[in-house]
Formats: sequence, C-alpha cells, structure tokens
Amino acid sequence: MIALTGTPVLETERLVLRAPGPADWPQWLAYFGTERSRYSGGPLAADRAWRAFCHHLGHWVMRGYGSFAVTLKGGADAIGLVGPYHPIDWPEPEIGWALWNPMHQGKGLAFEAATASLDFVFRTLRWRTVVSYIDPTNLRSVALARRLGAMPDPVAPRPHPDDLVFRHRNPLGAA
Repeated sequence: MIALTGTPVLETERLVLRAPGPADWPQWLAYFGTERSRYSGGPLAADRAWRAFCHHLGHWVMRGYGSFAVTLKGGADAIGLVGPYHPIDWPEPEIGWALWNPMHQGKGLAFEAATASLDFVFRTLRWRTVVSYIDPTNLRSVALARRLGAMPDPVAPRPHPDDLVFRHRNPLGAA
C-alpha cells in the first residue's frame, strides 16, 4: 500500500493517530455520503469527496503536518479524522475533529484524539496558538471545544462568517 512516510504516529490509551492513507478512503466516502458530514462540508458526491480526501493527504506534503486518521488500538480501520489543519485561505491553523460513525460518539474518543493533537501542535510543532472553527449549530463540537478548555474568541477572523472561533489554551504559555 502507498502511504505517507516520515509522518508522526501518536498513541493514546485507546487510540492510534496516524497520517491518512488510501485504505481510509472507503470510510471517508461512506461518511461524506451521509448527513452527518454536514459540519465537515458534506454531504458530497464521490468525486467531491475524493478531492476533499486528497486535499487532506496533500496537506501533509504541503504543510508538513495534517489531520490524523484515528484508529482504535489493535484495529486498522480509521474511525475519523482529528488534528491540525490550515488551508491556504484560512486565517489561522485549527484543530478539527470528526468521528465518522455515531457508534464512536459519546465515549470520549474525540476528546482523547483532540487532546493528543493539541499536545502535538504545542510541543512538537511549537505553535503559539490554535483555534477550532465550529458551526454554531454543531452543539457536540461546541461542547467538546469547551471540554478541551478552549474559550470563545469573538473577534478572531474566521473562514466562514457564521463560524464560532474557540481558542485553545497553550499549556506552554504564549512563548
């Protein structure tokens, strides 16, 4: 299988976070075929889902970092995408999250993956700040941002005018 090489792998108590790869495409396509993907830009037809998927793979090449495919320890199938993301037209880098199947919600998995991702961007990438852009109707994501300790930043620029911006606390300080 073709895969991105030299990308970090993060491990938590229950999860492995790794760069996305071709084997994750079927799960991605299934997610983007549902209404559940509405907060991630979907639903999308297969051709648009393909472009979005390839965008995430290319993000690793162009930026040197990207969102991680999240897998349960001992499993190979990705259950979502979580981590740093910064398209060229977005004002700031963000930590984003999406679990693709409702069977994985409500178990703290997104929190666990996002916590590892935040640690990665502050300690490894040495970012000073990071935000999460959230649709105001996505109450689960708003709750997760708050659980992660992020605070609303009403004056921050945003990629979409209606987005809420939550700024994550840097445990290393603003240095």
